[in-house]
Amino acid sequence: MNLRASSEPAAAASSGCDMPTSEIDASCRLPLLALLMGAAAWLVVASGFALISSIKFHSPGFLAGPAWLTYGRVHPAASSAFLYGFCLQSGMGVSLWLLARLGRTTLSQGWLVTMGAVLWNLGVTVGFWGILAGDRTGFEALDMPGYATPMVFLGSVLVGIQGALTFHQRREQRLYVSQWFLFAALFWFPWIYSTAQLLLVTFPVRGVMQSVIAWWYADNLRVVWLWLAGLGAVFYFVPKLARRQLQNRNLALSAFWAILLFGSWGGIPNSAPVPAWMPALSTVGTLLTTVALLAVGLSVWKTAGREGLARALQSDPPETPRQEEGKPVDSIEGLALRFVLFGVVSFLVAGFMRVLVSFPPVSNITDLTWFGPAMEHVNAYGFFAMAIFGAAYGIVPRLMGGEIPWPRLARAHFWLASVGVVLLAAPLAIAGVLQGLKLRNPDIAFLDVVKTTLPCLRVSTMGDLLMALGHVAFLANLAGLAVRFCRARAVSAFSALTLDLFKPAGAKP
Repeated sequence: MNLRASSEPAAAASSGCDMPTSEIDASCRLPLLALLMGAAAWLVVASGFALISSIKFHSPGFLAGPAWLTYGRVHPAASSAFLYGFCLQSGMGVSLWLLARLGRTTLSQGWLVTMGAVLWNLGVTVGFWGILAGDRTGFEALDMPGYATPMVFLGSVLVGIQGALTFHQRREQRLYVSQWFLFAALFWFPWIYSTAQLLLVTFPVRGVMQSVIAWWYADNLRVVWLWLAGLGAVFYFVPKLARRQLQNRNLALSAFWAILLFGSWGGIPNSAPVPAWMPALSTVGTLLTTVALLAVGLSVWKTAGREGLARALQSDPPETPRQEEGKPVDSIEGLALRFVLFGVVSFLVAGFMRVLVSFPPVSNITDLTWFGPAMEHVNAYGFFAMAIFGAAYGIVPRLMGGEIPWPRLARAHFWLASVGVVLLAAPLAIAGVLQGLKLRNPDIAFLDVVKTTLPCLRVSTMGDLLMALGHVAFLANLAGLAVRFCRARAVSAFSALTLDLFKPAGAKP
């Protein structure tokens, strides 16, 4: 599966930097295995708890006995496991591999990255169980208790420093678009996380400024960081998997600067009880992110082209032809491109939803309703998670030197995840609009408003269930690849150690 000549960045392909990709992949193998396997495991945990919290909305008696399974603990635990266990960890893993690949160099001090991954997972584990025990900060997207912070922060610093050193020692000096996004993402999180922890947990500010900082942090994490890391992967894998060069590099870079300059202004709702200039500034910043949305959409469309879209939609045999029941098995490359392109479409949908709700006439209806969670699901899962799934299916087989163990399971993962996110987000968005319209009518009792949303909530639970099944399939494929690789290495090492035992007596060495 050698696409270097046709789909690697032109700068890297023509610079004479001939470090073998196998050597680069070998330096990334253990650190990325720790990060991606940990992320996949946390994703399964998060989806299980998200399913429980979803059921509780239309069946309040479900698992109502144990205190640690009440909604007030299950929902923040699921959110933290998804954001910190999966999103941030998988984003860092993909970023390190891309920085090494695009820089044509090995990963710097991979053992330190592995140590950072261990610390990160330990911190998330402590924070996760702390939330279930009832010890949470109360700030959205920052629910984990303060005693989990040092481990999470130190883990991110270890990974970020080694990413910076990998970037510094690159052999290819000309920068590809993805490197801009990924390098910024590596240091964006430690900055916003340390700032929020200091001002909200360690030395908490007073009054309404707590809410302002909490909104600032949540928006920077769920929008700016996810966009930086996700688009960094998109701008690499779309041209690579479509076997085309990236078109309009300057257009892609304009998206980068628009996200950095305007992305962190948003997050403050128009209904917030703060000085009027704050929501107004938030609205302006959100509107200006339209530049990034248009730039990404045009760049990806011109890069993928009709050939790339056809490659993503069709079923074609892989390089080693295999037939099952007379039908070709989907190419893993084409399947990975499906994930990434689905993520791009979701990015545009979530971005324009975000712009739409920034207008006061619309936000008067959608604020404090199910429309907000629907928008967050489209952005975090429909865009970021789907793009990372595609990246993982493109990266892990290269790291392990083998094919995906169960291609049909990977194909099922795509359909379960894509249908699941639609069934999850669309009913919630409809419920949010209905809820907002009815809440504006003083003649409608609040209980009647709640009953109106119940059918939509039941359908969204089906989406949660489908997504959870897809996550199990994703974890199974990654674990299967890792087991095959380790088994082959163990057999090879055993054969080398016991070679002398099976030589005939008197045979020459």
